[in-house]
Amino acid sequence: MTVIVILMVSAALIVGALWGIYGTLSKNLEGFLVALAGGALLVSALLELIHTAVKNYSVPIALSVVFLGAIVFTVLDYLIKKKWSAPSGTGLLAAITLDGIPENLALGVALIGATPLSVAALSGSILLSNLPEAAGGAKEMVAKHSKSKVFLLWLATALILAAAALVGYYALANVSKEYLSYLKCFAGGAVVASLALEVFPKAFKQDKYWAGLATAIGLVLALYLNTLGSR
Repeated sequence: MTVIVILMVSAALIVGALWGIYGTLSKNLEGFLVALAGGALLVSALLELIHTAVKNYSVPIALSVVFLGAIVFTVLDYLIKKKWSAPSGTGLLAAITLDGIPENLALGVALIGATPLSVAALSGSILLSNLPEAAGGAKEMVAKHSKSKVFLLWLATALILAAAALVGYYALANVSKEYLSYLKCFAGGAVVASLALEVFPKAFKQDKYWAGLATAIGLVLALYLNTLGSR
């Protein structure tokens, strides 16, 4: 089950990238899907990544680590766009990688002794956000890079995140839950920054006010998955 879940979550990046590179993706649909992912990421950031540490451990440390994650992502996003002249799609790639590594580490740990519903809730939220983000990011990157290079970049990202989940499952099983919670807080901060800088501005630009409804749909779906996991 562990291998299947990890493969499904990582495969969402590959399928999304292929869709963005070779498939037909209108601007309105792209914006709608990115907003949908943003709604799911809101739930993931607050309930799955930040809430546990704030509730059970040091609030000042947890919130400081959240802020640190946001700072790191913001700096990297600035360097990618302004200093390294990368296309905006690379910003989404950076977002997925930066918040995905600790998120997938946590996913691997969560799979240890987890119930099927809990696994479905966590992996479902990650999958729901990865697919449209990869599609939109890959589509933008194709404008400045070859299709093969873009696909290889997203394939490498998927492999890195799959490896992170396996490390979490096998190597972090005995790590303190407190430290693991702070690691998830860092991911949560990166997610929040990526929503403000990458996800919602892009969604509104592509799909205007429908992006608001799409965000609500993504949020509701992710909340429902979360309630399944808590039962």
